[in-house]
Amino acid sequence: MVLTIDRIRELTEKRGAPGNEKEVREYIIEQAKKYTEDMTVDKLGNVVAKMKGTSSDKNVLLTGHMDEVAFIVVGAEENGLVRYMCLGSIDPRVVVSKRVVIGKDKVPGVIGAKAIHLQSASERGRVFGHGELRIDIGARSRDAAEALVSPGDYITFDTPFYGFGDGFVRSRALDDRVGCLTLLRVLEAGPYPVDVTCVFTTMEELGCKGAKVAGYANASDVALNFEGTAANDLGCVPEQFKVCRCGQGVAISFADNSSMAHRGLFKALMNVGKENNIAWQIKQGVTGSNDAGSIQTAAGARPTCVLSVPCRYIHSGACVCKLSDIDAQFELTDAYLRAGAPL
Repeated sequence: MVLTIDRIRELTEKRGAPGNEKEVREYIIEQAKKYTEDMTVDKLGNVVAKMKGTSSDKNVLLTGHMDEVAFIVVGAEENGLVRYMCLGSIDPRVVVSKRVVIGKDKVPGVIGAKAIHLQSASERGRVFGHGELRIDIGARSRDAAEALVSPGDYITFDTPFYGFGDGFVRSRALDDRVGCLTLLRVLEAGPYPVDVTCVFTTMEELGCKGAKVAGYANASDVALNFEGTAANDLGCVPEQFKVCRCGQGVAISFADNSSMAHRGLFKALMNVGKENNIAWQIKQGVTGSNDAGSIQTAAGARPTCVLSVPCRYIHSGACVCKLSDIDAQFELTDAYLRAGAPL
C-alpha cells in the first residue's frame, strides 16, 4: 500500500491515447488480478474490478480514467510534414517544439512552428493554432512520411518521468494515472465493510464515453471519482483564483462544470479527513468536467463527489504534482470506505 515513485512511474510510462488505452489496460489488469478474481473488460474497454464487503450490502463505485490527452494523425503533406488533430483539450501554446511519438512503432517527431526569425510582427503577437502547426518526423516527402505513419495513428507526448524538488514528480500523464493508482491501492488494501466496484474508464478526454457506459452497467449506492485537476497555484496568480494547491492534500469538489457534489457525501468526506488527520482542501473554483457528471445521473442516479490530485501544467507534456497529494487521495478514500461509506 506504500506509494513509491516507481509505482506512479510505471503507470505514467504506459501510453493511453483516448480510444487506445491498451497499454494502460494491460498493466492495470496485471496488477488488479493480484487482489481480485472478479474482473471484466466491457465492450468500450473499461476495466471493472469488484471486491465484496465484509459486513454491509452497501456498494461504492470508484472511477478513474486510463486515457490521457493526445493527438491523432490526419495526413501527410508533400514536404513530409504530418498534420494532426487533438484528442482532448490541449492548449497550442504548450505543444510547440515538444517531442512526440507516433503509432505502434513509436516513430519520433517534433511539433514545429515557423521560426521566430521568419514571423511577421502580427504573427509574433498571437498564438499559432493547431491547424498551423505540423509534426516533423524527418521525412522529405509525402511518400516517405506515409511509409512511417498513417492517418488514424495515435500520437502522445514523449516526455520522460522524473522526481524533483521537495517530493514533486513530472510526467505527461498524471491526469489521470494518479486516479488509476488510487484504485489499484484500494484493491490492494481491501476488503472493506462495503462492496467496492473499481472502474478504470476509457475516453474521458473525449466526452467521458467510458463512464457513460460504466455508470449504467454498475449500479451503486455512492460514487467517488478520482481525478487530476488544475492547481493554478503559481505565485503570480491572485489568491482567490488559486483553484487548489500542490502539497495541501487531496482536493474535494463541491461542484464542477459537469456535476454537483451530493451535500451529505461532500461533508462526510471532510469529516473523515478531519477525524483521521488526512490532508485535504476544498477545490475553490468550479472548473473542468470529468466522469462524475456521467456517473451521477446514470442508472437512476446516485450521490457523487470528486477527489482530485492538484496538478500544475495539466493537459500538457509536463504535468507536475506532489506525491503527498497522491497519498492523501488514497488515504481519504481508504478511511471513508473503512467508515462504511457514510452520507
